[in-house]
Amino acid sequence: MNLCELLQATDGVLLQGDARTEVNALCYDSRAVQPGALFVCLPGLHTDGHAYAARAAAAGAAGIVCERPIAGLPESLPVVQVTHSRRALAQLAIRLYGEPAKEMTMIGITGTKGKTTTAHLIAAVLTAAGHKVGLIGTNGVSWPGFRQPLDHTTPESSDLQQLLRRMADAGCDACVMEVSSLGLKMDRVTGIEYDIGIFTNLSPDHIGPGEHASFAEYRAWKSVLFRRCRVGIVNADDPQTEAILTQHTCRVVTYGVDHPADWQAGQKITLLRQPDFLGVGFTVTGPGGTEKPYQIAMPGRFSVYNALAAIAAAGVLHLPEAAVQTGLRQAAVQGRVEPVPLDAPFTVVLDYAHNEAAAENLLTALRACQPTRLVVVFGCGGGRSRVRRFGMGEACARLADFCIVTEDNSRGEPLADILADIRTGMRRGNPDTPFVEIPDRRQALYYALDHARPGDIVAVIGKGHETTLQRGEETLPFCEREILQAYMKQKQA
Repeated sequence: MNLCELLQATDGVLLQGDARTEVNALCYDSRAVQPGALFVCLPGLHTDGHAYAARAAAAGAAGIVCERPIAGLPESLPVVQVTHSRRALAQLAIRLYGEPAKEMTMIGITGTKGKTTTAHLIAAVLTAAGHKVGLIGTNGVSWPGFRQPLDHTTPESSDLQQLLRRMADAGCDACVMEVSSLGLKMDRVTGIEYDIGIFTNLSPDHIGPGEHASFAEYRAWKSVLFRRCRVGIVNADDPQTEAILTQHTCRVVTYGVDHPADWQAGQKITLLRQPDFLGVGFTVTGPGGTEKPYQIAMPGRFSVYNALAAIAAAGVLHLPEAAVQTGLRQAAVQGRVEPVPLDAPFTVVLDYAHNEAAAENLLTALRACQPTRLVVVFGCGGGRSRVRRFGMGEACARLADFCIVTEDNSRGEPLADILADIRTGMRRGNPDTPFVEIPDRRQALYYALDHARPGDIVAVIGKGHETTLQRGEETLPFCEREILQAYMKQKQA
């Protein structure tokens, strides 16, 4: 596609060069520029793409898109000035890749907790109904026959549009994706109109340098999704729902347990537990007034909310009830209350809970399963707000019978400082909770298996689906499921 055609999607003004120049790709990282790619200068927290425009030009860029004129570029090189580079990147990508989102049913999910699980539940229901589904979120991007990890829950707009193009070309007729607050703030999903937008819940998170200045700003960006979707499905029980719907332009459908809602679960939740299975059974009354039973292989009241969002989405899409039942019952989400298959008289679950609210929800749900002891293995990531460490320590000390404190992704921050913050939080939660500190996470996992008792539930939290560990400047292979299974086999041998 030539530059002139691409620019019709933006407010760009050609400062120099030939508008007929052919463009075959978009790029925002000068190190990845190939001949024919249009380089878009993105301003960032630590670096500014404008400083790398000359490098992109030397690598063969077809042109430069910038927010301000850049000196020293070749006179023959097309240079386009736009008002907002990030917004322009999204608009250019949509046009270059042929508006792929319009070829699929688009479902976007936002909220603090439950996005990944809800996305997988909806995908499972759609699949059971005969649809070919793509997934984008914290666990990566996937569709039948394809899977790859992602650096962000919501990818940069040009990467996202390219993935959507590949997804549609692979025959997918539906895409379920997590829409992060930063994805909205940084224009990664600009230009996408969602058939359904879903709100799970909201609590303080992602507040700090490079993220959001305050909880109010965090909430405001979450609310943007409901001005970009046709139907908004929202949690009637969450105290932030009213604020989330401020200025909404969509039809609203509600789900909940405690407050009247279009899709309402009964108060009775039945726990289902076996050594390698944890789940719940519950009933839901829909808009027609009929009560129906459901089961999901995930414990806890919060899992019911995630399932309710999926049931409501299925209702809006008029999916067959048999597909809803089957999809929910068979859905499994990697690293989300995931039982690890072990030949052992105790249960080990992996979960991505990495902040106070998520840890509290998970441990409360596991406590309800009445284990002999509830043991939690956890750490906190470096380079993130210290408040998260205090909160994690407090929640784990308050709700667990025994804590094994260890490393998470330290990202170059001294581990001793992170562990000290966790200990401060634990003293706030319950100074009498026994704990052991094992800095090496692999050794912490071994210790957990060595000391687990019959009937215990061991919750290994913070990493969930991740398969690497960032220790200082190194990124090491680290799949907790495989480590646990291999060590248990070794012990039994």
